[in-house]
Amino acid sequence: MFARRKFIASMAATVAGASLPFAAMAADKVIRVGTLKLMHSITPHFYEQFAPAGYKIEVIAFETPTDGKNAVVTKSVDFGAFGIAAATLGGAAGEPVVVIGAQCNKGMAVVAGKDSDITSIKALKGKKVGILPGSTQEVVILDRLKQEGLTIKDIQSVRLAFSEMPSALERGDIDAYVGAEPGPSISVSRGVGKVVEYPYGTPTGSLNMVLGTHADTVKNNPALVKLYLQMHRKATEYVLANRAAFVEMSEKKLGLPAKTVEMAAPNIELTWRIDDDWVTRAKYYGAQMLDKKQIRQLPDYPTFINTSFAKSL
Repeated sequence: MFARRKFIASMAATVAGASLPFAAMAADKVIRVGTLKLMHSITPHFYEQFAPAGYKIEVIAFETPTDGKNAVVTKSVDFGAFGIAAATLGGAAGEPVVVIGAQCNKGMAVVAGKDSDITSIKALKGKKVGILPGSTQEVVILDRLKQEGLTIKDIQSVRLAFSEMPSALERGDIDAYVGAEPGPSISVSRGVGKVVEYPYGTPTGSLNMVLGTHADTVKNNPALVKLYLQMHRKATEYVLANRAAFVEMSEKKLGLPAKTVEMAAPNIELTWRIDDDWVTRAKYYGAQMLDKKQIRQLPDYPTFINTSFAKSL
């Protein structure tokens, strides 16, 4: 009897030991995704329901686009959603970041105090304007100022994170800001701000947030990149078809009231596509950064932007 019990115990231990690698493999199938604390980067929070069997999604929220890009470069995340500006800064510096798709177009607005005399971009002259350095919005507003015969020296630029802008405007610390949703809608819904302009009238158009990954991932695991983009596409199409889910997730993850989400939604264009026109706009954007000496050279676009994965979908 003792020998039989010892045999059974030995077999159980063997089976348990053999199962450990399989359990570890299952636990290791985690896709880490970086996103921003913004409505137009809400899509990753829907990934879990579209993840293939055997995969888990870990979403990590960052305060600034640069933080999100850096997480991709350091492999702290596998994929990241951040602005085209942060991506271009990395690409121009020779960092191993590759744009593989799009996250969102639009999502920007120039906002001023509700009762201020600022009714146009030209009226920003001499005013205190909140701008996040290194953001897509920064290059866009510099381009708009140029179109109006102004430069950054004609305004008082105040460095602010997107999340700080509505409060700064409400306190009177700034006269206006170049923000990202839901900031503009928060200011308007609180009755303290007004939209001066949606700044999409430059050759950059409504280009805003991209999806990026490390160059090593593109080279060594293209199947994962394709799997990720397929998941992103499904999540994007689901959110676009389910406004209630979009509102609920924005309330849950960003702490926003439904009224604010509904107000901001028309100014948010969730997407996954990058095509030749998109690439042309991205290259123009990079040229603007070079012209303004924000980068010393252009990225190597054939490797920096990889459209093959998105086009294969």
